[in-house]
Amino acid sequence: MRAAVIVLVIFGIAIAVAGFMLGIQVPTEEQRVDPGTIANEPEWAAPAAGEPDLRVQELAPGSKYVVHIVAQMWLFSPNQIPIPDSGIEIPVGSEVTFYVTSRDVQHGFKLQNTNINFMAIPGEVSTLTTTFKEPGKYDFICTEYCGTGHAAMYGSITITE
Repeated sequence: MRAAVIVLVIFGIAIAVAGFMLGIQVPTEEQRVDPGTIANEPEWAAPAAGEPDLRVQELAPGSKYVVHIVAQMWLFSPNQIPIPDSGIEIPVGSEVTFYVTSRDVQHGFKLQNTNINFMAIPGEVSTLTTTFKEPGKYDFICTEYCGTGHAAMYGSITITE
């Protein structure tokens, strides 16, 4: 019994350290969407010619952004590589909240060198926030096998000085 209590205390301490000191976050379900009609919503769809891209929005000049990403077989929108439909550029030091969903099957979303890693599930919008402290290119990949084109499903975000 004592050993079990000690192990539980150690796990409790580890969770507290991870949550408060290391900044590890648990993704939350922000809202529900219709995967069949999400392409018609302005914050999720590619803009028409001459229209602003609402998938990447600046909330506070140079410091706070929102990015909406849709995963689908076998690409991310915006910023699928090698066929980018728009680049994602954010200034260093900015706080960015990611809203991610899927149009078809379950996908994963892992933003390299950050604590952003969660599932993209059709009909659910998952969200996490991070602050980019270093300039550079941050790649994101699909971490859930989604079919034969899965290995080609990736994109990137450029953090500028």
